Amino acid sequence: MKVALVHDYLTRMGGAERVLLELARMWPEAPIYTFLYDQEKMGKYFPAERIHPSFLQKLPKWWRSRPKYLLPLMPMAPETFDLREFDVVISSSSAFAKGIITRPKTVHINYCHNPARFLWDYANEYLGQQNVGNARRLLAKLFMSYLRLWDKSASQRVDYFIANSRATASRISKFYRREAKIIYPPVFLADKDQMLAGNNIVEEQGDYFLIVSQLTPYKKIDIAIEAFNKLGLPLVIIGEGSQEEYLRSIAKPNIRLLGWRQDQETTEYYKNCYAFVFPGEDDFGIAPVEAMGWGKPVLAFNAGGARETLLPSMTGEFFEAQTPEVLADGVRRLRANYKNYSPVVIRKRAEKFSTEIFKKEMMEFMKKVSYNENKE
Repeated sequence: MKVALVHDYLTRMGGAERVLLELARMWPEAPIYTFLYDQEKMGKYFPAERIHPSFLQKLPKWWRSRPKYLLPLMPMAPETFDLREFDVVISSSSAFAKGIITRPKTVHINYCHNPARFLWDYANEYLGQQNVGNARRLLAKLFMSYLRLWDKSASQRVDYFIANSRATASRISKFYRREAKIIYPPVFLADKDQMLAGNNIVEEQGDYFLIVSQLTPYKKIDIAIEAFNKLGLPLVIIGEGSQEEYLRSIAKPNIRLLGWRQDQETTEYYKNCYAFVFPGEDDFGIAPVEAMGWGKPVLAFNAGGARETLLPSMTGEFFEAQTPEVLADGVRRLRANYKNYSPVVIRKRAEKFSTEIFKKEMMEFMKKVSYNENKE
C-alpha cells in the first residue's frame, strides 16, 4: 500500500505538526506534500528529501512569510499536487490540505485539527483584527464567502474524516455535514520515573506559571498577560507569532517572553514550572496535556478540547470567561487548591492521550478502512 502525507504548512512546530511527525514515523517511506516548508526550523523533524512543496515555495520570501497574503492562491495549491501513484493519502489539515484531488480508487483520509476557524465560527473576529476600511472589509467578506464555498466543496473530496476531539467532530458535522471518527492526537509524555523523581514535593516546584503557544490573537495570550500584570506573579511564555511584538509591549517585568525554543529547552520549562496556563479555546490542545505529563496542574478556559482532557479539582481548574479578571480569579483558586493536586493522578490522566494509544487507534482505523474498501 503506497501512502502519501499532505499537510498545510511546515513553517513552525505546533500541535498539528506533532501529529504529522507521528504519522511520518508510522509511514517512514511516505513522501510529505506541503504548501510551504522552512528547512531551517523544520528540517530537524522533516528532512528535505521527504518534502514536496507546492508552487508557493517559489515565491519571494516576503510573500512566503505572510500567509494571509497568499489566501487567494490557497485553494489552488492542494489541487496541483500529483498524487496519482498512491493508494492512500492522509491529509493533516486545519485549512486547505483536504482539498487535494485523488484518483477514484485512492482512499483519502483527513485528520482534521479543525474546520478552518477563520472561515467559519471565528470569521467575524478574524475580519475585525485585520484593521481595514469599510470598502476593503466588504471585499474581504465577499472573498471569505467564496472560500467557505470552496472549503465546503473540498470537504466532499474526503473519503473518511478523523477528528482530534469531540469538539472538532461537532464542527465537522455542523459545517461539512460529515461524520468523523475521533482519535485524540499523540502527546509526548515525559519518562514516568523522571517525572516522579522531581514532582512529588510541592516545595521543589518552580515558582513560575508557563504558557507554550503560538502568539496569535485567537490564542488569547494577551488576557493572560493582563491578568499576570495585575497579579504580579511570574509567567514564562514560549512561542512565536504575529502578536509577539504587541505582547512584549504590554508585559510587565514579571513576565518573560522567550520566543521560539527547541524541544529540549521547552521540556525543561515544563518540568520546572508551578502550573500551566491555557487561555484560548482550542480544538484539542496538546501543550496542556504535555504539562500534565509532568504532573503539572493546568488552568484552562472552559471550552473546546480542554473539556475533554482536564478534570477540574483533580488535574487543574477551569475559568469561565476570557477576561483578565476571571483568569486571575482562576489563578487564585488554583494556588489555593495546589496541595490537593496529585502529580501521579495528573500524569495518569495524561497517559490517556499517549503516542502509543494514537498509533494503535490509527492502525486499527486503517485496517477497518482497508477492509471496507476491499469489500466494496
